[in-house]
Amino acid sequence: MTTRSAHFDRWTRQFLAVHPEAVVLHLGCGLDGRFFRLRPGPGVEWYDIDYPDVAHLREQLYPSAEHYHVIAASVTDPAWLRDIPAGRPTLMVGEGLTMYLTQQDGVALLRRIVDGFPSGELQFDAFNSLGIKAQFVNTVVRRSGAKLHWGINKPEDILRAVPGTRLLVWTSALDDQSFDMLPWYYRMILAAMKPVPVLRYMAQYHRYAF
Repeated sequence: MTTRSAHFDRWTRQFLAVHPEAVVLHLGCGLDGRFFRLRPGPGVEWYDIDYPDVAHLREQLYPSAEHYHVIAASVTDPAWLRDIPAGRPTLMVGEGLTMYLTQQDGVALLRRIVDGFPSGELQFDAFNSLGIKAQFVNTVVRRSGAKLHWGINKPEDILRAVPGTRLLVWTSALDDQSFDMLPWYYRMILAAMKPVPVLRYMAQYHRYAF
């Protein structure tokens, strides 16, 4: 999880460096403190969105801050988007989110964001179909009691389903520079997966412009 968070911290910084006046939608944020790590400038309105119980816990753990907002809602509920200012470039960050959504809900969410804002980026990670099928060996999923649904095998799955998107980056989590943060024994095991495409892209990072 540390390597994944480092990856999306880097991509978020890149977006905000180009768009210092922007909206950030951090979907399914959980207890992640990305806003407080990155400390975006005063031109950024940042929204952390998650279920009410998570939002309530965040309010106990994190201080209030100017330009920082917590929305207590399911990310798949269209209603929360009505309160977001729609005149700025908008970044959607969905770390550890898409695989827990159904394909129908996930595509509908991405379409609402693309249709609702003038420009921006979609940044998220995904599992391929094998990753979804192998969820019974995923200790994080097993311990949480959650169920994975949506497998994304390649960027064309998104480009076809969400009109108006343009691929910027698609990479295996194993190929990302944050992979080097892992202990050497994990790197050895995961490196053995790289020659097999379906294993290499079991976990992926996606980045699209709209």
